[in-house]
Amino acid sequence: MKRIHILALVFVVAAIGVVLSLSMNTSTYADFNEATAHAGREYHVIGTLSPDRPMHYDAKTDANAFSFYMLDNAGNEMLVKFTDTKPQDFEKLDQLVVIGEMKDGFFEAHKMNLKCPSKYNDDKMPEGYSETGYGK
Repeated sequence: MKRIHILALVFVVAAIGVVLSLSMNTSTYADFNEATAHAGREYHVIGTLSPDRPMHYDAKTDANAFSFYMLDNAGNEMLVKFTDTKPQDFEKLDQLVVIGEMKDGFFEAHKMNLKCPSKYNDDKMPEGYSETGYGK
């Protein structure tokens, strides 16, 4: 076999490996109903904290177990169990994205993206700053 044929074969095998690895690790955005219908598949669910619902985090018992109730954008409420520590200022966030899968009636999240409220409002610029961001 010629050297060029061997290099072409190695390139084709590497390209197939890259395509397969990228297709295996994809997840989609969904609501809790769709995640429940396809348990075991990874989803991103966007929503907010459920008002007046309890959160449970006890660092002394298990520092990597945090649970709370969440409302997705469709209005469905679900218990979310996060397998990591509770993020700082979690109660103050505006919106969150949980990444994980459905398990036995709850959503098990292994990652979260948080959107906290901005400390800067359009009508309240920090002292010494103009709209361009430079000092006066």
